[in-house]
Amino acid sequence: MSLAIIHSRAQDGVEAPPVTVEVHLTNGLPCLNMVGLPETAVRESKDRVRGALINSRFEFPTRRITINLAPADLPKDGGRYDLPIAMGILAASGQIPQQTLEDYEFIGELALSGALRGVRGALSACLGLKGNGRSLVLPEANGAEAAMVGGIQLYGADHLLTVSAHFNGGPAMVVPMAAPSSGKPQAPDLVDVRGQPVAKRALEVAAAGGHSLLMVGPPGAGKTMLATRLPGILPDLDDDQALEVAAVHSLANSGFDSSAWGQRPFRSPHHTASAVALVGGGSRPRPGEISLAHHGVLFLDELPEFDRRVLEVLREPMESGHVTISRAAHQARFPARFQFVAAMNPCPCGYLGDPRGRCTCTAEQVRRYRQRISGPL
Repeated sequence: MSLAIIHSRAQDGVEAPPVTVEVHLTNGLPCLNMVGLPETAVRESKDRVRGALINSRFEFPTRRITINLAPADLPKDGGRYDLPIAMGILAASGQIPQQTLEDYEFIGELALSGALRGVRGALSACLGLKGNGRSLVLPEANGAEAAMVGGIQLYGADHLLTVSAHFNGGPAMVVPMAAPSSGKPQAPDLVDVRGQPVAKRALEVAAAGGHSLLMVGPPGAGKTMLATRLPGILPDLDDDQALEVAAVHSLANSGFDSSAWGQRPFRSPHHTASAVALVGGGSRPRPGEISLAHHGVLFLDELPEFDRRVLEVLREPMESGHVTISRAAHQARFPARFQFVAAMNPCPCGYLGDPRGRCTCTAEQVRRYRQRISGPL
């Protein structure tokens, strides 16, 4: 049969909508055309797939190949479609039985050697897969991360030959296992703080009620030390919350660290951070600091030193619990339900109210310093 249909997953914010990869072989001048709103990285996959198939000793069809990524109105990016495209070509050319692929979904980037490389957002693909009855084939590099999602069948592979052998009756692929937990990570403990009874009480009230908190005090008063200890007195994450946190972090450039499973995030961006760094963005939207702090703590030290326009973008996510990044082609939505903690000095020199009279600021300087923070925020 010259038509093959392979199931895969796109990446849209933290969601992973289903994508159907349709591969059709016809007579004509040998070429490979790709349709379905593919972006640059996806269009380049035809060269990666060709090299991977040839170097894996498969026959690359010398026919006209048309690949459709449906639905056509959903933007596609990244190298995650390399594996499903390769499997579609093998199935359409009769090198793999197509009927064996119907109950599987595939994601993975191919090297020219045929090796499989990890992709971002594997955890989102696993969450989207729950309940539809299909199994997921993905790179071994994503196996431990994906295995954190229960209730689905996973298969990990390190090479295209391993995947093809599985469906041709050869050795079965590896079933990924979640990395063993080393216990709850040790967060900085509030008991380490000596004195500061009023500040510690305020921290406990904020933790109990999920309130935002602004700490004002001179340099060296312990504002940062107190803020870093807030995650340690917050309630433990339940499994659903831990999966949400892991799904967001799996989309970030640094990826998800399995040793941080179940730990509330603590994010502390520098005061020179841009609005894009804080809320997320880019041509291919990625989560920002407020999303990476989802179900955790966002700490802004030296609050008045942040650009006022950067601070204003926090207001809507703090109310709604999510942030929507709009681009010409589509919108990406990321969760952003965090606890906001900020610290600042009482004046530009930091010593307003000091009993030793070390403050050198005028009343006008103090007023302008505090006006850098808007009333609504």
